[in-house]
Amino acid sequence: MPDEHRLEEKLLSQEAERKISEKLDQVEQIEIDVKTDLLKIAQGHADGVSVVGEGLVIQQDIRIQEIKLQTDGINIDPLSVIFGQIKLNQPVNAIAKITLTQADINRALSSELVRKQMQSLELNVDGEIVSLELQQIQVFLPVAGKMEFRGKVLLKEMGNTRPLGYTAIASPRTHSQPIMLESFNCTEGNGISIELITALMHKAKEFINLPYYTWEDMIFSIKELEVEIGNLILTVETQVRQIPSSSNVLSL
Repeated sequence: MPDEHRLEEKLLSQEAERKISEKLDQVEQIEIDVKTDLLKIAQGHADGVSVVGEGLVIQQDIRIQEIKLQTDGINIDPLSVIFGQIKLNQPVNAIAKITLTQADINRALSSELVRKQMQSLELNVDGEIVSLELQQIQVFLPVAGKMEFRGKVLLKEMGNTRPLGYTAIASPRTHSQPIMLESFNCTEGNGISIELITALMHKAKEFINLPYYTWEDMIFSIKELEVEIGNLILTVETQVRQIPSSSNVLSL
């Protein structure tokens, strides 16, 4: 590659690193590599962007231990940059490998951002609507290939509300087997009925089997989930339809 092209890429990559670092509450390390040249920059095009980051924190409580991301070609509206908001001319596809520590997961689960997204779950149990309102949840990764959950919910059924504490151990889905629930124990309350467990498992299966999930202007699917001792590693494919403004990102 000619030296002048490499210089253009380096300067643009450094500016991207600076801009993203400003949007993060904390960052230990971030490296961005933009593949483009002067003519493509003028046309709002890049052949691809790779991102490697460690210790990224947003919204104070959402932390990523490590991320490795690679996009395909990017095509933006050059005029949108002048007005301070980048607009995509076409969706961008990317694949990311994300590592979360056990501490990262529990920090996120107790954050206001995540708790706002965790609304009460309503289940149809033999024609009766039963509500489960999340009060507390923690995730533990004590051994490879297994996840342990401990939590408390408010169970609302037949006009009554009562607390229910639980622990559960599950093995994540792999290429050769589905998600396996190895154990479920009630640690507080009077237990739950078989019918409620069946309805809950059916709802969980529906969610897990969705081909993709949406969040803001992004579509993503989890292609692989690996559990190491103390770490959760996700391989995620995404399609970003539009880049949100910084004000939208900070108000999520």
